[in-house]
Amino acid sequence: NLPRTGLTPREIEVLQSVAAGLRNKDIAFHLGVSEATVNAHLKHILEKLNASDRTQAVTTALRRGIIRL
Repeated sequence: NLPRTGLTPREIEVLQSVAAGLRNKDIAFHLGVSEATVNAHLKHILEKLNASDRTQAVTTALRRGIIRL
């Protein structure tokens, strides 16, 4: 059972890629979307997790069990 976060499966996928150390450009290539799409996903992720940056978003997601390393 997944924790209720309001994150979409795609946002979780993006966040997992960020946690793996990928840059937005690499995430976009990997997912077959534009870099602008990745940026939009990240913006939503930061808002939903109330995080100020990528690192805080990853830390919060790890702590809540949304993603794993």
